[in-house]
Amino acid sequence: MRGMLKAVLASLVLCASPAALPAMATQALASTDLASAYNDNTDAAFRIGLQTRLAWTGDYDGTFDGRVGPQTLRAIRDFQARTGFKPDGVMTDAFLKKVIAESDKVRDGLGYRLVRDDRTGVRVGLPGALVSPAGETEVGSVWRSADSGVEIETVRFHDEGYSLQGVFNVLSTDGDNKTVSSSTLSNDGFTIRGQEDGRSFLIRFADRNGDLRGFSVAWDKGHEAAIKPYTVVASNAFDPFAGEPHSEELGPMAKLFRSGRAEGVAFGEHETQTATPPAGEPQGPALAAPGFDSSGTGFVVSKDGWLLTNAHVAKSCKTVLVGDLGAASKVVVDEGHDLALLKVDAPVGKPLPIVTNKPRLGEDILALGFPLRSILADSLNVTRGNISSLMGLMNDANYLQISAPVQPGNSGGPLVDLAGRVVGVVTAKLNAVAVADLTGDIPQSINFAIRPDAATRFLDQHKVAYQTADAKAALESVPDATAKVQESIYPVLCLGTK
Repeated sequence: MRGMLKAVLASLVLCASPAALPAMATQALASTDLASAYNDNTDAAFRIGLQTRLAWTGDYDGTFDGRVGPQTLRAIRDFQARTGFKPDGVMTDAFLKKVIAESDKVRDGLGYRLVRDDRTGVRVGLPGALVSPAGETEVGSVWRSADSGVEIETVRFHDEGYSLQGVFNVLSTDGDNKTVSSSTLSNDGFTIRGQEDGRSFLIRFADRNGDLRGFSVAWDKGHEAAIKPYTVVASNAFDPFAGEPHSEELGPMAKLFRSGRAEGVAFGEHETQTATPPAGEPQGPALAAPGFDSSGTGFVVSKDGWLLTNAHVAKSCKTVLVGDLGAASKVVVDEGHDLALLKVDAPVGKPLPIVTNKPRLGEDILALGFPLRSILADSLNVTRGNISSLMGLMNDANYLQISAPVQPGNSGGPLVDLAGRVVGVVTAKLNAVAVADLTGDIPQSINFAIRPDAATRFLDQHKVAYQTADAKAALESVPDATAKVQESIYPVLCLGTK
């Protein structure tokens, strides 16, 4: 299938942070309307992530539309039956963890990575462990496997005068040794599947004011098992207008930075929108509360009920819920430093002591928070790493670089040393997509926290009586250090937007 070959990478993961649908409620609704229960009580990004992962496992072959319907429920049940679960469509913690493990194995085994092709401006997902660059064509770029059994190509038609309808008519017509099995055409694009010369193929095109951009994937039977799930993800993740071909308007760092701050570095104001929901799709789980928009973590910094978190977690919320303590009565936001204070009028855990000087380079640290609450446990999550740098991106003195893995939902959580002292506030992870675009490599374990001195300046400014850490406190084991601080860390939920 020469002349078109391109696949789009969708590292879509279940990385939204909706309030989890309680198992008891799901069980009760299982026999009546599971689809409605999931659609009403989980956010769109979670559902898109679920569809994506079930595509990687080979159980879902449909549109990532963020709506749980018969096809998605069938995929859930097929996966359950295939992996030893009761095929009832009820998503349990064990089921979700199994889906994550299996989909990760398939995706990572293919070496799936996001690439923006400068020849066409198309953003594509490539199975990097399988294909490598095979050169350029007059209208795009080609990647091919070592045995030529898989070929992926990007295509752009813009000066040739071709119409979307005209290209569709040509490519969707059966011919010698070519059979089209399905084809769909809309006002702004088309998708075609079929077989040619003994190989299967997928073609996708999109049109914007006569600028036609597309990709195609062709594969032989020997690669069917590996490539078929990939094509489902690639087709859904197709981003034809990710950039302008051979654009030199922005230097490399401009892709990472905007207005002096790292673009896409912070998890964002609405962390549930890692996967973009369809237009008009409600953003929040009704079961938790109408208008749920994002989640994060906060920790106690004073005896009179002040908690510290990130500004991007709390700044635009009509209501901020703090664990089981209720709504915050006051919210103080400093967007410039991505910090926020939450006042709760209820008994809280002990204030966590904060170091007043810089931590040491290479120091062991723990990141604590409530990430991915719809797919991981609602209990506190702990990851371990070290302080990789005492500066953030572009030598920003307000940040630390850390190696501890963090996810959406970790935002605003404490970074503590093994004595239980706060040495930072988790705030961001590097935009791996942007870095991959620039370098061709996906960065590993590059995350960021606000430095403790920046945090204490913010607390001093607002006259919060925080506790200063004892510089001579003894280091302990990870479990002991965690036990010392865990009662003072709470999930933070944003309800509605201003």
